[in-house]
Amino acid sequence: MLENEVIGYLKINFGESQTELKDTKALEIERIYVSRELQGKKVGQILYDKAIQIANQKETEYVWLGVWEENPRAISFYKKNGFVEFDKHIFKLGDDEQTDIMMKLKLSK
Repeated sequence: MLENEVIGYLKINFGESQTELKDTKALEIERIYVSRELQGKKVGQILYDKAIQIANQKETEYVWLGVWEENPRAISFYKKNGFVEFDKHIFKLGDDEQTDIMMKLKLSK
């Protein structure tokens, strides 16, 4: 029973609130989170589809995101949805350097 339970969330950014590019023609998907027990049950796809719907409503030209290079499941998900790699971003997690793969999807007008 999942009534009134949070099973996931979507965090998107526009304009100056974007973490990197800050392009007024773009929407950033900063985070899609799905609780572990519901991964693989299409919840992530529903949240992703909502992000694309919002991007289209706001008439953005593309959607972009960063995904940890050691998360092949997420990379595969975004590639399946038409995203392509365009850059990399190094970030620190404690003393450890991690790499995000930057991906983008051009929206059709």
